[in-house]
Amino acid sequence: MAACLLDGNFSLVSAAVQIDDSPSIGTATMSKDGTIELRLIAREGGMTGHATLRYPPSHPEYKNILDHLQGLKPVETKPVPPWSSPK
Repeated sequence: MAACLLDGNFSLVSAAVQIDDSPSIGTATMSKDGTIELRLIAREGGMTGHATLRYPPSHPEYKNILDHLQGLKPVETKPVPPWSSPK
């Protein structure tokens, strides 16, 4: 299962979008004010979970999220690659 950083500010969403055939755990969109919204989906053992996480530019993990996404521009949406499992 992919690991992700949670800041406690999340809500359930109804679906995640697959943009292409590459491995993805959801989508990331940057709003005009620079906030990154992650719409994530996790599947394991026959169960599925959905979450929306928002990271404003002032969030301590903002740069890590942006680096993981290999950049993101305002109003752009792209797939979120899985995080590496902790060793």
